Amino acid sequence: MKANVEISAGICGFRTIAIARSEDSQNVSFEISTDCENIRKLSEAVAGLGLLDAYEEISTGGDSRLLACCRRELKGCCSGCAVPTGFFKAMQVAAGLALPQDIVITMKKGE
Repeated sequence: MKANVEISAGICGFRTIAIARSEDSQNVSFEISTDCENIRKLSEAVAGLGLLDAYEEISTGGDSRLLACCRRELKGCCSGCAVPTGFFKAMQVAAGLALPQDIVITMKKGE
């Protein structure tokens, strides 16, 4: 299965497109393109992880290798960057562990 995700990260204006693929509904690989230099470096690190076992990634007993990689590699970037969440959700869809549904975060300035 394949899941496509397009992430507009916010005020930075950068856009990231990721394709998560799974041939066996468990192990997932990523193809990532972006105009953000920080996410470009992260995409190289994610590729270095090889196939990710989606079942292990969502396990409550362990730490996600994908999210740990994002924490380690996203230096000089906003700590609240939405891109890692987009990657994680795409992985779940590619493995058949979630249905494809948009994630929406709406921001409004408080009065």
